[in-house]
Amino acid sequence: MSDFSAYIDRELPRFHEELETFLRIPSISTDPERAGDVRACAEWVAEHFAAAGVPGAEVIETGGHPIVVGERIHAPDAPTVLVYGHYDVQPSEPDELWSSPPFEPAVRDGRLYARGAVDDKGQVHMHIKALEARLATGEDVPVNLKLVIEGEEEVGSRHLADFLSENAERLACDAVLISDTGMFSPDLPCITTGLRGIVYAEINVFGPASDLHSGTYGGAVVNPANALAAILAGLRDGRGRATVPGYYDAVRPIGERERADLDRLPMDEETLRDSVGATALGGEAGFSALERLWYRPTLDVNGMLSGFTGEGSKTVLPSRAMAKVSMRLVPDQDPAQVIEAFEARVRELAPEGVTVEINRSHGGAPWVVDTEHPIFDAASAALESGFGAPPAFVREGGSIPIVQAFEETFEAPALLIGFALPGCNMHAPDEWIDLGVYRNGIAALADLYGRLADGLN
Repeated sequence: MSDFSAYIDRELPRFHEELETFLRIPSISTDPERAGDVRACAEWVAEHFAAAGVPGAEVIETGGHPIVVGERIHAPDAPTVLVYGHYDVQPSEPDELWSSPPFEPAVRDGRLYARGAVDDKGQVHMHIKALEARLATGEDVPVNLKLVIEGEEEVGSRHLADFLSENAERLACDAVLISDTGMFSPDLPCITTGLRGIVYAEINVFGPASDLHSGTYGGAVVNPANALAAILAGLRDGRGRATVPGYYDAVRPIGERERADLDRLPMDEETLRDSVGATALGGEAGFSALERLWYRPTLDVNGMLSGFTGEGSKTVLPSRAMAKVSMRLVPDQDPAQVIEAFEARVRELAPEGVTVEINRSHGGAPWVVDTEHPIFDAASAALESGFGAPPAFVREGGSIPIVQAFEETFEAPALLIGFALPGCNMHAPDEWIDLGVYRNGIAALADLYGRLADGLN
């Protein structure tokens, strides 16, 4: 056992207490009333990174919530690694569905429950403790370190890209290390090699000037809710494929290496079905669940609103209807082309008698990395040292648009090593982090900090 591994085991109760303090700060970036808490959380992060061995950690203003930036320069000619994470969290609602208060951390059956436990405070804290463990036991960190820990990831990182561009010289690096992804199981660490992109839009359908009595006018006036339902139904066919023209033209086929990675994973689709409480899995015909999640694009309705939705009944023909739609994209789809084709398809499906307005929201391109870079050998060895098993190369169905911004700004590879487990309820009530994974992840990261130079020289 290494000195830093023994240190982690000895100090683990303190680490848990410190993490719980971190999680008690309600750093909800979407809520203006929580701006003070978000700032307090940034200051907490800066203070604890500084205590762990990054003396230059500071809180820097943006046009929104602040960013924590730090530097630990080992030597001018040593490679530099930039560590990214976020300290802001999702709203906790609906609070009544939590088994314990969302900002009062609770341990049950080896899991720590709280908002932000795994997304992303727990994972940021693992980096803090990995650095502390390595430096406190006299182990070298033979790379220069730079930190960018933001407070707006949950609102689209709206100031981060500009911040990176404006500070490109100060933050210049040879690789970017990100822990905001997941593992396949507690004993199978993972390196994420691809992310789906996203296009998000709101469809508004307008009919009569005001709500109408459904008996007096129903059957003669086009109902926007019916029209919207027809539009949404027409956006997918019976095989679960989007009907947007050209939607699949640029989709990169699944390669032999990707299929080998998939075959290695202990995937049980019935377990997946049970874990989400569904009666059956669905999606694009002809593909497995993991292929659909990682390598195939989707088109999904995320929300709908129209007419009377209160208790009881009200015979109303609504004047408008709204739906929010997201499309998850894969290499080599272009978000700009997809949204143009989507809008054209929606207007094509709209019946006469209604007006359609489409509002574009956030978007981001899909991302995939070349795993032949030697930094992935260093990461694989470190993860095996921490978990006792070599990592799997996986993709994620979600989107982290800022990954591409890091790569483009610094012309450096991004290494995504995350520690969230399936079913950990990110963005949902009862979010949790597995405390065994937390411990082993700290050990793996501490080992990685010693190997990064080998992967970059």
